[in-house]
Amino acid sequence: MNNLSNFAQIIIALSIGFVWIARFENIVKEFKQYGIPDLVRNFVGATKIVLSTLLVTGIWYESLVLIPAVLMAFLMICAQIAHIKVKNPWIKFVPSFILLILSLFVAGTHSGIIIL
Repeated sequence: MNNLSNFAQIIIALSIGFVWIARFENIVKEFKQYGIPDLVRNFVGATKIVLSTLLVTGIWYESLVLIPAVLMAFLMICAQIAHIKVKNPWIKFVPSFILLILSLFVAGTHSGIIIL
């Protein structure tokens, strides 16, 4: 597609990998705070890792990008709702909000809504 979208796809994937693999213990604490069961946490994590992998693969196979980008945006909206539910400080909203914007940007460029 274009370099800016590809860069966003890589940023999303690296961020998800860092948070869900390297900082998994933090995820465990957050999901306990939200009152979300471990099974759901593991499903969300696996889904985000699969979607991230598809976003990176989509750099070479563009047809793989749109649906994972939209699904990632949906998961980031869910993260925003979880932060609202437990009344987290605004700084906790920032990472998932940035990933939401990036996911929407990637979806927009691959759907033709955003033309660069």
